[in-house]
Amino acid sequence: MINRDIKEKLALMGSKFPIVTLTGPRQSGKSTLLKSVLTDYSYVSMEDPDNRLFATDDPRGFIRTYPDKTFIDEVQRVPELFSYLQTHVDDENREGMYYLAGSQNFLLMQSISQSLAGRTAILKLLPLSHKELKQAEILPFSTEEEIFFGGYPRIYDKHIHPTDFFPNYIQTYIEKDVRLLKNIEDLSKFIRFIKLCAGRIGQLINLSSLANETGVAVSTVQSWLSVLEASYIIYLLKPDHHNYAKRLIKSPKLYFYDTGLASSLLDIDDATQISTHFLRGGLFENMVINEFIKGFLHNGKEPQLTFWRDSTGNEVDLLITEKGRQKAYEIKSGATYSPDDFKGIRVWAKLSGAKPEDCHVIYNGDRHFSTSFGEVFPWNAQK
Repeated sequence: MINRDIKEKLALMGSKFPIVTLTGPRQSGKSTLLKSVLTDYSYVSMEDPDNRLFATDDPRGFIRTYPDKTFIDEVQRVPELFSYLQTHVDDENREGMYYLAGSQNFLLMQSISQSLAGRTAILKLLPLSHKELKQAEILPFSTEEEIFFGGYPRIYDKHIHPTDFFPNYIQTYIEKDVRLLKNIEDLSKFIRFIKLCAGRIGQLINLSSLANETGVAVSTVQSWLSVLEASYIIYLLKPDHHNYAKRLIKSPKLYFYDTGLASSLLDIDDATQISTHFLRGGLFENMVINEFIKGFLHNGKEPQLTFWRDSTGNEVDLLITEKGRQKAYEIKSGATYSPDDFKGIRVWAKLSGAKPEDCHVIYNGDRHFSTSFGEVFPWNAQK
């Protein structure tokens, strides 16, 4: 069992809320983690047709059968149950009564906002982080391998090669999640769309270009992007809203929650291909940003991440805002540092008034040192 950083937060929230909800991508380890933590809880999966029918047709009977200390998996499949859970936990007024898990963020959050607002803590579990892989002593040998393998626990637990895992993952995702969220008639176009998204990692979203290459309308692209976001396949990094008297880019950039999945969609079938791949820089940048996101989410915090780019091409790959203070990060896939790596950050720092201690370059080297412009450190030594 791989130790997950979010475990302590799960226990803490269970002592403060009647319900704790854990969401995240399919196969990110939610069920395995909760089963290991909730050893004295009943387990009910709504993937089971009988359980689903029971909860849908007789929700009061379901609540009487499972009145307390119950872990309900894939709970978004029974939205009818949420209002009954609300009434029950309000009547009982105890902490830690239910843990809920689901892989469909849109359906899950829709039900929670309607019935369980204020009654549940919401946590998110992503695939394994670099720190978790290192602690479990299953870290891939190189940066390229870490990008290629990604972080889905089953790959490491069952020793499954990515070329065997991800095609099946994509098929399962389409069969279970996409059909549940959206009635997509032409699945071949949807798969093409996902692959085109992978080819745009770290790039500004161009809806018209995606629509033309997929052969669908712009409105369809917008809808499908929402589906991918709701399923924790992709996320959109928004541009920073501070103007600083400069005309800024307003389009978001596209990233995948797992670089192994993105590599599979790019038809990469061996880690050695990544070192010369035209998207090596984008994949590396994606992996680094993912590590920041996991660091926040697995500690129960919502990350405030943006990027900055002005109309003349000056750019900062990542801005992190905490307690009103912004820190800037330029991400370079090369193993050699150059003072030019701070070029975009220096422009941003001059406009924003940021100090050198707020400016960083993350690279694929192994030395950690300070410069007059800011700090330089290896990607696998993120703070």
